[in-house]
Amino acid sequence: MNYPVEIDIKTSISQVAELLKVSGQRLAVAESCTGGWLAKVCTDLSGSSEWFDRGFVTYSNEAKHDMLGVSETTIKTYGAVSTNTVEEMVSGALSHSRADWAIAISGVAGPGGGSEVNPVGSVWFAWMKKDQYPVTIKKIFSGDREQVRKQSVKFALEELAKLLK
Repeated sequence: MNYPVEIDIKTSISQVAELLKVSGQRLAVAESCTGGWLAKVCTDLSGSSEWFDRGFVTYSNEAKHDMLGVSETTIKTYGAVSTNTVEEMVSGALSHSRADWAIAISGVAGPGGGSEVNPVGSVWFAWMKKDQYPVTIKKIFSGDREQVRKQSVKFALEELAKLLK
């Protein structure tokens, strides 16, 4: 399973890069459970500075608040793994960057940390174009910690490619 996902990630990031370059747009990412993996995949491509602006690794709740402006009330009320939090993360990534698009990811990669509302493998995503409303989706992935994170990166890129088309 790992090998095809890696191939899919390379295909997806190449597609996203081309779509952003052609349209003259830039991307910022705000990551929690993926710990910078999405930004790494973006910058693995030579010339990514043409379309990739910056990445925020906001693993702690404090980092989400300090770096992206996520409300402490939002985190206390809805939790770090929620539609409300990723909406504020994606909005904060846009307002703290020069990007036209942003992706936010927050989830429970495991093996611990799951709850009834967010079992292990639960990941919230948000995509947003500047001056538009965010699109959010919750997915529940199976597998170990690395597999959940890898599937999260792949899904985030695939969905952005759809939005860019």
